[in-house]
Amino acid sequence: MAYLSRNGYRTIGLGELQERLRSGQSCERCIAITFDDGFSNFYVYAYPILKEYGFTATVFLPTAFISTTRRQFNGKPCMTWSEVRELNMTGITFGSHTVTHPQLRELSRKKIEDELRLSRQMIEENLGTKVDSFAYPFAFPEADAEFRALLTEALGTAGYTNGVCTTIGTADALRSRLFMKRLPVNSCDDQRLFQAKLAGAYDWVGTPQRWFKTAKDWLPNSGRQAEAVAHRAKGGELQDA
Repeated sequence: MAYLSRNGYRTIGLGELQERLRSGQSCERCIAITFDDGFSNFYVYAYPILKEYGFTATVFLPTAFISTTRRQFNGKPCMTWSEVRELNMTGITFGSHTVTHPQLRELSRKKIEDELRLSRQMIEENLGTKVDSFAYPFAFPEADAEFRALLTEALGTAGYTNGVCTTIGTADALRSRLFMKRLPVNSCDDQRLFQAKLAGAYDWVGTPQRWFKTAKDWLPNSGRQAEAVAHRAKGGELQDA
């Protein structure tokens, strides 16, 4: 965050980012910061740092694990609704990460629609604000055109206007507004690697990632399920325009 601040970056929401990309407006030094899973460490550690530098972010919630009391997801404590409301009052935006964080590709269409609709409804009821954004849980099956078409239709019906996935890369106007690419960022990044990611020099990783996902599709279903269980998006992710 200190590097972004020193170099004149400013944070924008996913909706504004999408509009800038669509209309051809300049996105220079604009960045959207996202966090998946609604863990309480965002409230305790990440938000104070964002606040220090005047940055905002979008946090995606798996709503089955957000409650009036502390619940855990994947062995980690999640935020409570009171903490979510407090952050929302400060300018942090919240989006859907489904209800139960399932591998959507393994569900029936009815269950997919329920995961999308009920999670959005729960966040809107607790915050009193409209929810536009969705983050796909687990590795995004971009090689499966039939599933992407089904999911695109379901997201539109549920009322989402923008979204992100786990495909690695900087955002661009050619990508679907519901499945924008992101850059994973974590404590293993030194300044040079972080700078390279912002400059687009890390986008090449998206190609072997896509090959790997395609190869996985040739395995039995149990192999895809094992991949889904093993994969978790960790920490904050940046979407650089």
